[in-house]
Amino acid sequence: MTSPANITETNMQQPAEKFKGTLKPWVFWPAAVASTIFVTLALVAPHRINSIIQTAKDTLITHSSWYFVAVATGFVLFCIVIAASKAGDIVLGDDDDDPEYSTGSWFAMLFAAGMGIGLVFWGAAEPLSHFLTPPPGTTGDAAHIARASMSRTFLHWGLHAWAIYVVVGLGIAYAVHRKGRPISIRWALEPVLGKYVDSWLGNLIDIFAIIGTLFGVATSLGFGVKQVASGLESMLGITTTSGMLVGLVIVISGLAALSVATGLDAGIKLLSNTNLLIAAFLALITLTLGPTTFLFSEFVQSIGNYLNNLIHLSFQTFAFEPEGVSWLTGWTSNYWGWWISWSPFVGVFIARISRGRTVRQFIVGVMLVPTLVTFLWFSIFGGSALYQEIFEGADFAKGGSGLNTTTALFQMFERLPASSFLIVGAMILVVIFFVTSSDSGSYVLSMISTGGDPNPQLWVRLTWATLSGAIAAALLGSSGSDDGMSALQTMSILSALPFSLVMILICVSLWKALFNEVAIAKREERAMLRERMKNVVATEVRKQVLSDVAQAARSHPIETSEGARAFQRKLLAMAKMTKRPKAATKPVENQSQPPRD
Repeated sequence: MTSPANITETNMQQPAEKFKGTLKPWVFWPAAVASTIFVTLALVAPHRINSIIQTAKDTLITHSSWYFVAVATGFVLFCIVIAASKAGDIVLGDDDDDPEYSTGSWFAMLFAAGMGIGLVFWGAAEPLSHFLTPPPGTTGDAAHIARASMSRTFLHWGLHAWAIYVVVGLGIAYAVHRKGRPISIRWALEPVLGKYVDSWLGNLIDIFAIIGTLFGVATSLGFGVKQVASGLESMLGITTTSGMLVGLVIVISGLAALSVATGLDAGIKLLSNTNLLIAAFLALITLTLGPTTFLFSEFVQSIGNYLNNLIHLSFQTFAFEPEGVSWLTGWTSNYWGWWISWSPFVGVFIARISRGRTVRQFIVGVMLVPTLVTFLWFSIFGGSALYQEIFEGADFAKGGSGLNTTTALFQMFERLPASSFLIVGAMILVVIFFVTSSDSGSYVLSMISTGGDPNPQLWVRLTWATLSGAIAAALLGSSGSDDGMSALQTMSILSALPFSLVMILICVSLWKALFNEVAIAKREERAMLRERMKNVVATEVRKQVLSDVAQAARSHPIETSEGARAFQRKLLAMAKMTKRPKAATKPVENQSQPPRD
């Protein structure tokens, strides 16, 4: 999934110190203990745990696939409505705040948020998967299926994913920058929960956010470790085993824990920037060495196909294809759950960098910039793999034995010049993403579990970094590579179910708060208009009275003292007519009179 550049480096101008506090015991301990119990059970009774997880997948998740489709599409529609409404003009901060970062820097950081382990793992694998094993009901020649595979990939990584992040990020940004609240998920629900936001209910919301993020991070780490192992197998011929996967998790998690313990924020920022350069370099080399003209053509065409089929794809649940439910559970519903589980992490990041932006700028920028970067990535790597499969006779399915999604990227690289260089670059990319994801993820989880403390204690950060690695190692090592990843993905979706309800409440809270501000602004605007109209009318009356008096004076000149007094009375009457009304004040009592009851 996404791996934002180290968010501890982001300087957010908000009253964080005001809320700096100690550990929230009713948030930290329940989440930590529940995660530890899960890891222990996965090690002690792996087959039993795997069986329970599989049963949950076959029942709960299968029957809730339609819900994930509906809620993810609902978030997209919610974002569009808010951006197009008057609420889009509201500033995330004080009304006169300028954006904290320039537009270029802001876009660059959003670009960083769009890159991660998931893109490296699925860059070639997902378009190939949909091409070699199309979704139910997808028929036609190779060109038609290839177009459909890219559209489906864009669906899973496009507007829906980033709309999910917008909902959480906007809720946090509004609470932190506009209302001055601490960085915590619960405060995004204050318009709905009111005083209960800082009660057991708020604790429960933060617990859901922590557990969901923990399993989301662990799932991404699982993908990363499997891909590193596949790279070693491709380069050195080392067979991938469960023990090897656990060893890689321990080694790379150790590096992440070391970065947390030493507080090398500048070093992690350097690694993050280096990762973006490596990713851009890999994409550029692949674009140059591959079918360049085809890839540019396919990029433009795939965007058009995606937009043309967006409504159909957004609501597709395969209700009339019995085998479609299984496909939906394994792909689309899995993705929506994965994004939801990651939304507290990415939401905090994009909220931190968006002070001074309007709501409309936030929504449009966050939904469009990372989406276009992601589409370009898949067009380059996925398009290259499809070109090799269709036009160059590559056999990614290995004679019908099926696509190995873990090695698909390396198989694509092997057909390009300098393949070893590209494979090593991809492995380095994954390892650095692993470290930065774990470090930044542990930081976000620590902030949530300490009530928004921008500098959480070291042992808290190490706890979450260790647990995320432990969950990945326990399931990959005890259940086997494929079953372990399936279990990680299932747990990610299961943890996303309750948090999706929290996200719906965030939408309600945002709607209530934003449009309440719009209503207040309208009332103030009408009051100003009324005041302006009063001033205009008073000015016109004054002009007319003066004109009438002047004309009367010319036609009836003042010749006596009585006429002068009459003229004075008219002037006094005119002054009373044009005098602006004062605010009602309490009459001054005559000091000689007794006070009234």
